[in-house]
Amino acid sequence: MKAKPAAYRRVVLKLSGEALQLKKKGYGIDAGVLINIATQLKDVKSLGLQVAIVVGAGNIFRANSTTGKAIDRVTADYMGMLATVINSMALQDALEKLGVHTRVQTAIEMKELAEPYIRRRAVRHLEKGRIVIFAGGTGNPYFTTDTAAALRAIEINADVILKATKVDGVYSDDPLENKKAEKFSELTYREVLHKELKVMDRTAITLCMENKLPIIVFNLFKKDNILKVVSGERIGTLVR
Repeated sequence: MKAKPAAYRRVVLKLSGEALQLKKKGYGIDAGVLINIATQLKDVKSLGLQVAIVVGAGNIFRANSTTGKAIDRVTADYMGMLATVINSMALQDALEKLGVHTRVQTAIEMKELAEPYIRRRAVRHLEKGRIVIFAGGTGNPYFTTDTAAALRAIEINADVILKATKVDGVYSDDPLENKKAEKFSELTYREVLHKELKVMDRTAITLCMENKLPIIVFNLFKKDNILKVVSGERIGTLVR
């Protein structure tokens, strides 16, 4: 694909843990997917824009699946935060093997593995052309990595959140199960909240609405889609 100029100065890419998982097993980390994402991000960096990433942990551990069961919810949430660090380190390794300079910053301090999250340091890394991967969620239980993505994007003054999923936008229902589900090309924050659409959780949507931060939901697995979306091509669903 011939690259167009970047449409944004600074973006936050939200990757779900499920995006990284071995499809046949439904868990773990797929090396092929990692390489594909890293290669796309290397192409994106060549456009000169600044990229930060927030990674989920659903391929390793889902805190909500333990609620009311053997593990206390707060403990489970912290376990999920630790799992995001594993995914972040894997993505960092894939990027640096391609020559892309990265930094992992965690909301929970673990200095032997990554930097602590410091807003000014994160911005400085971005200005120097490094990709910054935010791990550890918000550092607090009861908050999702969607909320972490919204919070970090607001803190670093990003232009947009790019939410990468396995479907090509936001639908009225699950398009993988309901073939008649309607796709939305554009939505307002209030429509997302009123219709209870599964874009991001309510806290994340409210943060974006209050700070006028747009969200683009798109299919991660279509060829060159990250490059297309940062170039301003209208794909997926725009929430604003």
